[in-house]
Amino acid sequence: GKKENCIFIQIEPNVILRSHSELVSESNPKVNEMLKHIQHDNLSPAVHPLFTKYTFVLDLTKSESELMAGMHPKTRYNIKVAQKHGVKVTEDNSDEAFETYLKLLQQTTKRQNFYAHDEKYHRMMWETLRIHTSKFILQSSYDKLTAHLLIANYPNPYPLTPTPLVAWILFAYKDVLYYPYGASSSEHRETMASNLMMWEAILFGKKLGLKKFDMWGSLGPNPNPNDPWYGFHRFKQGYGPDLIEFIGSYDLIINPILYQLYKIADKLRWAILKTIKRTA
Repeated sequence: GKKENCIFIQIEPNVILRSHSELVSESNPKVNEMLKHIQHDNLSPAVHPLFTKYTFVLDLTKSESELMAGMHPKTRYNIKVAQKHGVKVTEDNSDEAFETYLKLLQQTTKRQNFYAHDEKYHRMMWETLRIHTSKFILQSSYDKLTAHLLIANYPNPYPLTPTPLVAWILFAYKDVLYYPYGASSSEHRETMASNLMMWEAILFGKKLGLKKFDMWGSLGPNPNPNDPWYGFHRFKQGYGPDLIEFIGSYDLIINPILYQLYKIADKLRWAILKTIKRTA
């Protein structure tokens, strides 16, 4: 970090602090014990965490019938609605499919009014991590992080060309499937295509022989219904995953003086962005 003239290094360890059963209890001696392992003179809780410390994880070793039984009844119903509408989900790692993903992502961020990585970031991510075949490969290949693109299409009677409704980019690493990026169309919302996409993503992970599905973020054990992310939380929760808490985000400070200036600049930046959002 010093060689690269970094102000700080942010770390978000893949270490679980508490599982679902432990989250129901506010007092847990395990928490204080684990936090001792990250004490360091130059290490402090992140000023601006890149990722929430809570997430949902689904056990992919369960059978399809067990996974279905663990869902909320409304979620199972919505999956059937999408199937009755003829929505089809396929893996498509082509350049054309990625361009479709970018178009849907633009629609999604505008509709939901949230900030996302820019197009340059997504193109670099895809070119670096994409899998260049639609065929399933051996699990041993997932020692390297790979990205897969799934698209849900709606079969239009006319024109005959299907309409892409949902596009997700999934990561596979070791024995875990991750859902980091998703985008959807404003058209045919009644088809519940996103619900089918999540189910097909679960089946996709099982076909790859993976053991867990990290749904990439949640609000925590006591979510506020008024929170702007509550809809995403409830959507994922409907599939019956376990809620877990990671140890959190931390900044390893390399340049203390510039780090203090960074904290001020970060607060100003987000204040400006929130003002722009309210004005829009």
